[in-house]
Amino acid sequence: MANHSVLVTGSSGTVGTRLVQRLLKQDYIVHGVDINPNPWSERVDDVTRTIDLCDPTSLDKLPEDVDTVIHLAAHARVHQLVEDPRRAQENVDMTFNVLEYARQTGVSNVIFSSSREVYGNGDDIISSESDTFADECESPYTASKISGEALVKSYQNCYGINSSILRFSNVYGKFDASDRVVPLFIAQASNGQDLTIYGNEKVLDFTYIEDCVDGIYKVLDNFSKSQGMTFNIASGEGASLVDLAEIVVDKVGADSAIHVEPSRTGEIARYVADISKAQKVLGYQPSFSFEEGIEETVNWYINNDHLFEEVLTK
Repeated sequence: MANHSVLVTGSSGTVGTRLVQRLLKQDYIVHGVDINPNPWSERVDDVTRTIDLCDPTSLDKLPEDVDTVIHLAAHARVHQLVEDPRRAQENVDMTFNVLEYARQTGVSNVIFSSSREVYGNGDDIISSESDTFADECESPYTASKISGEALVKSYQNCYGINSSILRFSNVYGKFDASDRVVPLFIAQASNGQDLTIYGNEKVLDFTYIEDCVDGIYKVLDNFSKSQGMTFNIASGEGASLVDLAEIVVDKVGADSAIHVEPSRTGEIARYVADISKAQKVLGYQPSFSFEEGIEETVNWYINNDHLFEEVLTK
């Protein structure tokens, strides 16, 4: 959208990198902000300002002529925040500071990236947008996302900042050198190591990065329809961790053994997104099946196998 200015926080992350690439191709005026330079794309790095959003004094380094903020920046590893809950507080601080920046500079629209973690471990495996309750909060990370959603809504109601909340689920694909389960399994299988599953019965909604970015783009491009609303942006299909491990081993061509351990504290055991609202309002439709997305991801990592050591040492 020509002349529409967008600020993407977390622009050096997995989703942020791919989103900025797409927005630049669509002729948006794009600003990125991240605590780290972008390691994946020179073009994305060129528009990324290296700023610590936990520091409120850094806000004066952000551009003042922004129409929409897409707030992706967060500590997103659930188990890491169980071990160090101060990172959850930093998630809340970042969201508050971004909203204050929006209020003080007159930003019209905010799109907030939340998580399927806000649904907790309820009785129903399939969750719609209304199925979240604070008393089902499973972890400090979950609390930080529930708090973020509440802050976004408060700034909408108090200060008239239009907003849309997007709940993502297990986004995977390129531009990820973390020890999240998908890159970790690919690195382990490629190096002849065994794979360990935490939760034999765990069923989750894995979302390929292209589908996630397409959902964000549709919200931005149709903001008059999506403002004030919350959407699940996911695949709408469930896959077990056993399925994931077996597909990765097959696509890599490895003979890795698969071990099963109990689920870890704070982690959701079962979740499949109800994406009917995003389909109806936005015309959102995932393009990649689980197996197709994993195959694309395996191929990308094999072509970037220098990342395996980094993934395995985290």
